Amino acid sequence: MSEPISIPRPATPEIPEVLPVLPINNAVLFPGMFLPLVVSGDAWVRLVDEAALSTKVIGVFRRVQAGEEFDPAMLAPTGTAALIVRMMRLPQGGVQLLLQGQARIKVQHWVSIKPYPQARVSISRDPVDVPVEVSGLARAALAGFQQIVELSPNLPDELAMAAANAPHPGMLADLIAANLNLNLDDQQAVLDMLDVNERLQHVLRLLEREREILMIGRKAQEEVSKNQREYVLRQQLEAIKRELGETDDHAAEIAELRRRLEEANLPAEARQEAERELSRLERMPPGAAEYTVARTYLDWILDLPWHASTVDNLDMARARQVLDEDHFDLERIKERIVEYLAVRKLRQEEGAGGKEARGPILCFVGPPGVGKTSLGASIARALERKFVRVALGGVRDEAEIRGHRRTYIGALPGRIIQGLSRAGSNNPVILLDEVDKLSIGFQGDPAAALLEVLDPEQNVAFVDRYLDVPFDLSKVLFVCTANRADTIPPALLDRMELLELSGYTEQEKLEIARRYLIPRQRSEQGMAARGPELTTAAVQRLIREYTHEAGVRDLERRIGAVYRKMATRLAEGKELPAQIDATDLDELLGPPRFRSETLLGENEVGVVTGLAWTPTGGDVLFIEVSVIPGNGQLILTGQLGDVMKESARAALTYARSRAAELGIDAEVFQKSDIHIHVPAGAVPKDGPSAGITIASALISALTKREVDKRIAMTGEVTLRGKVLPIGGVKEKLLAAQRAGVRKVLLPKENEIDLREVPAETKEQLEIVLVKHMDEVLRELGLMAVPVSG
Repeated sequence: MSEPISIPRPATPEIPEVLPVLPINNAVLFPGMFLPLVVSGDAWVRLVDEAALSTKVIGVFRRVQAGEEFDPAMLAPTGTAALIVRMMRLPQGGVQLLLQGQARIKVQHWVSIKPYPQARVSISRDPVDVPVEVSGLARAALAGFQQIVELSPNLPDELAMAAANAPHPGMLADLIAANLNLNLDDQQAVLDMLDVNERLQHVLRLLEREREILMIGRKAQEEVSKNQREYVLRQQLEAIKRELGETDDHAAEIAELRRRLEEANLPAEARQEAERELSRLERMPPGAAEYTVARTYLDWILDLPWHASTVDNLDMARARQVLDEDHFDLERIKERIVEYLAVRKLRQEEGAGGKEARGPILCFVGPPGVGKTSLGASIARALERKFVRVALGGVRDEAEIRGHRRTYIGALPGRIIQGLSRAGSNNPVILLDEVDKLSIGFQGDPAAALLEVLDPEQNVAFVDRYLDVPFDLSKVLFVCTANRADTIPPALLDRMELLELSGYTEQEKLEIARRYLIPRQRSEQGMAARGPELTTAAVQRLIREYTHEAGVRDLERRIGAVYRKMATRLAEGKELPAQIDATDLDELLGPPRFRSETLLGENEVGVVTGLAWTPTGGDVLFIEVSVIPGNGQLILTGQLGDVMKESARAALTYARSRAAELGIDAEVFQKSDIHIHVPAGAVPKDGPSAGITIASALISALTKREVDKRIAMTGEVTLRGKVLPIGGVKEKLLAAQRAGVRKVLLPKENEIDLREVPAETKEQLEIVLVKHMDEVLRELGLMAVPVSG
């Protein structure tokens, strides 16, 4: 290994620990360099006089801030201990000095300020032993400076000789910095560098910049063509202006962009692309068509929060409080968010190997109005993250997700990158609203584009086509909403954690109205601090007779309508009632829209109440069967799907196979047509869960016995009469409760699903679990004779 080179240091005067401090303007004094100086002012002249009579050494610091009075804060952090070489008094009372820098100094503390400042200083000298690496840097710096001396007409050749004879690499760096055409900030930056290695590297960068500027001047002399000469001179002029800080609007804009680029701390690939685009912009005239495109691109890439993050609030008690404040019930959803916080907290305590915890990609599936969208905002509030909502309903162009290529006019980044830019942080909560309503157009499939966004293994380097550089989406917490999961592509569904939100019970709606809807509507209608209260009976009647929904959106509209009526009366100077009771709703909102008794209607032969699942929640439906003269045909109407048609045929086969036990004349199947109809014919219907309902309606029509419409049912039926399990139990039971049903027949195998049903619903409904069609017929009173199951 090479040994450090030892360089003898020339003799220097001893520097006292306490020095008088002289601030100077418009100059930086380096160790070993000379500086002529004129000093005026009584305090400063006295400082020089007393120093000249004692040690002849003073501390010289550049003044970086203007001010009439001396303030230690106005001085640069590093100064120079200077020897007074020559001193001459001037007629005006001032003193002309010639100072020689001795060593770098820093102020440890101030001894006195009056009559002139004195400070105890720490002295920094360059080490005597020079490592081989520093010697190599010194040679490179010397060669670069000699080249600058050759290129520059303003530097004498003797400087190259002086640099070659510099006794120490540190002094060589100081000599170069003192003689290059540098501004004061650059010179002070060199003086601040106490490490010789760092100082030489910085000086090499300054030499390279100066060489480029001088090369522009050299090229200008070599050009022959007038146009080429004019172009180079303009380049030289711009270079000089940049050095002098005198730039025009275009140059000022470029300088501002470059400043933003330096402050942005972009990743390597993004920085390389931004610098390339900035270089193109710098050479482009402002009137060029591409100028705006390049400028817009730079604005986007510089405004993105590449490293800006918000700090998660991992207080689980506070998170529960926030979620409870914004939403009633929804305990499973709230528990999942608290679990996420718990995992984040434990990973932070363990260190987690420096890796971020992967954020879950939650998908809330449920009918409209149950709080899916507002739940995303509550999650952001609980975590204290920024919130961005991206509406995906009707989006049919994948460029909405991935962005447009810059070759197109009006190109922009995709909605994900736009949302991050609006949020100003790289870890917001992004709500992808209505993800089930994405559609495919000739521009591509946006659902396929979301695959990369929502895949934790890929979104660490998501490439938007507009930016064309990777952006890390792994810190984003994605939340999706949908009304139904079956329309979401399987590959996209596989990347999400489904959390189902069913409809609310009457008691839950009542509580939501009390806590959230009524206060919000009173405030929106100008009745926050005045006006009557809605009684509990009035709210219950609104729920039962004026709305028929799984969520609470229509309920809020009705409450708003009530308070608008009150606001109108108040504005007209009329007296308001003390409270709004259930009996007042007829006058305020008109007659009820729904009644359970009219909804179900009177009992009829061949009509049975069934339960169905829809994207907007559960609903009741009626199966109607008529037996008419014919030749044994089965007629199916009501826009039924293939599966539902097969259920009807299976029900007919079951009825024919059990005709004797049910008291049905076998000849009726040959001499009559059977017509099965499901009302609301404009609405498509499908699925096997109406099997027992169709069979019951068919047997009711064939036996001419009425069935109680307050008994609803759901379940698939086989040819042997077995009742098979179905889905959507919670939604169907909530629909039965809303419709006024008293008894529900469910498949025995769906008993486990009753755990998800609210206690209130199970208390109001008589739920009968059945395994065979015979049990269904007994509950309906359609069995002619007892038959063993």
